[in-house]
Amino acid sequence: MAEAAGHPELFPLVVVRCADWADPVRSRARALLAEILDAGTAVTLAPMILRVADRYRGDHALGLLDGVLRQAPRERLAPLLVSGDRTVRRFAYRMAVEEGALSPVELARAAAEDDDAVIQGRCAEAALAAGPGAEALDVLLGGRNPQARSAGVTALRRLGHPERAVEFLADRSALVRACARYVVRQHGIDPLAWYRARCAEPAPPPGAVIGLAECGDRADAPLLWALLEHPAPGVRARAVAGLRALDVTDVRRLRPLLDDPAPGVVGEATLALLPSARELPEEWLLSRLDAGRPRWERVSAWRLLNAHGDVARLRAAVPLLGDADVRLRAWAEHAVQRELRRVRYEWRGQEIAALLDQAEALRR
Repeated sequence: MAEAAGHPELFPLVVVRCADWADPVRSRARALLAEILDAGTAVTLAPMILRVADRYRGDHALGLLDGVLRQAPRERLAPLLVSGDRTVRRFAYRMAVEEGALSPVELARAAAEDDDAVIQGRCAEAALAAGPGAEALDVLLGGRNPQARSAGVTALRRLGHPERAVEFLADRSALVRACARYVVRQHGIDPLAWYRARCAEPAPPPGAVIGLAECGDRADAPLLWALLEHPAPGVRARAVAGLRALDVTDVRRLRPLLDDPAPGVVGEATLALLPSARELPEEWLLSRLDAGRPRWERVSAWRLLNAHGDVARLRAAVPLLGDADVRLRAWAEHAVQRELRRVRYEWRGQEIAALLDQAEALRR
């Protein structure tokens, strides 16, 4: 500690020793950190101080950091607000909000652009609490993350612009769509009628298709069935998701979608068919595991076979133990291990015993 004062490269070690188990070392390190910590070193040492803060006795250094940064000029926080360390950014934005260091527009930009959900929520709330102007509201509404857009949409009613929420009824985020429905209902607009009208158009937005299912009922299923042949993959996928949300499924009509060229459609069709997986021919599903097929079709086949039951799952797993696809191979290994554990406690039949012997031979 005595040597460290004049050597900035040792300052991170001083921070670590502020939580040392030995009281003499801990006391000397804390006194030294209080001497060397200014606005410049605080920015440099913030990542280490915040990491040490999680340790027993680590809160002392955090208190020093907090005190120095609250006294520092606003521009000193700027490097921390764009740090690649998420913990540092959260700390900096919390302090900036508490100190009122950022304008509503700056807060809105942080909510719209940062990739951390905690920062998005904190900054969006702070921007709205500060009474955002038109520019800040537009930034929130144009944000790429749902947290910012939903905050902006919810604020439209309070700010006297509820009619603008209509354009967000077909947003790609379920959270934003739900907020938009709340706002337009308060404005006297029926979102269900709006969704029905949009889904009857030649080119409905995908968000409107799933939105219809979110606030409609089974009487709306014909509109969704009609969209299964729409040329846009996004519309087809949302139509299948909507039918599943309404609990309206028909194995005969959904089965062809497992061959859809769009992976998203195949994925939604798989989810819709899982409860009825046993109605699909096992041999047909096994053939879809062929290595020459697209990966999304093979994953779909595995999931449906897995839902078929123990024997079908094992029949699918054994050939996949040596598959080139890492994920499929891992799923197959897990299925075999699961069956091996069960065999210890109950007799599983001759076919399962033979499949497990084959699996053991392949794994050697």
